[in-house]
Amino acid sequence: MPLTQSTDAATSVKAAKKADKPKKKAAAFFDVDNTLVRGSTTYYFARMAYKSNFFKRTDLWRFAWQQFRFIARGENAHMIGHIKDEALALVKGRTIEEMMALVHKIYDQEIKDRLWPETVRLAQQHIKQGREVWLITAAPQELGDEIAKNLGLTGAMGTKVEHKDGALTGNLVGKTLHGKEKRKAIRKLAKDRNISLRKSFAYSDSQNDLPMLTAVGHAVAVNPDKLLKIYAKSAGWKIYDFKKRELRRAKRALAKKAAAKSVKIGKRG
Repeated sequence: MPLTQSTDAATSVKAAKKADKPKKKAAAFFDVDNTLVRGSTTYYFARMAYKSNFFKRTDLWRFAWQQFRFIARGENAHMIGHIKDEALALVKGRTIEEMMALVHKIYDQEIKDRLWPETVRLAQQHIKQGREVWLITAAPQELGDEIAKNLGLTGAMGTKVEHKDGALTGNLVGKTLHGKEKRKAIRKLAKDRNISLRKSFAYSDSQNDLPMLTAVGHAVAVNPDKLLKIYAKSAGWKIYDFKKRELRRAKRALAKKAAAKSVKIGKRG
């Protein structure tokens, strides 16, 4: 066979293989705490666990203090580790059925009304545009699944709690899904589901999620902490600050109430 025919044949084979290979799709990855939900889902987990008689009031106050610090100052690796250890101790010995019942209650009674509407809108927009949307969270896998299901998203990747013979052991399967572990998780997901990270989006509020944010082509800072805000500005990323909008709305609502009250007092006079 002449050289030119051989080269043409090889080119045709390569072109055919390329045509057969499915095109990679885009996805959007969302952090949960302070990005999708105001505050710490671990605290909401603890509060509902207390209401369900999982543990004592003193444990709830400890989680409440951590929630206050989380909203005021953001997360850090030490805080995440400490909260995780305490949360695992609380569920040890409980059945999977008890855990799932607790997760349903947490969403309905604690999380549903604390979702940032703007972030939910962004996530559902991605779904409408044909992208997969995944929650990537340090919260238990079951809780991530529940939130994703209720919002009509593709799915969730969360921290996996070990269970044996239908009961939770209080141990983890692998590591807490935090920091660099989130980057590992989305890379594995991308490989398994033929996702192009270069075409994909990631949303977070914390500088601890920079490994995940820098792994995609389109990173977005949502309610960013100070360090993430600085990084996002220098990198030219989009920044959404829904906290400021919420504060402005609250101030306007208070101003309207005060104005209405003064009108009533004026009429009485």
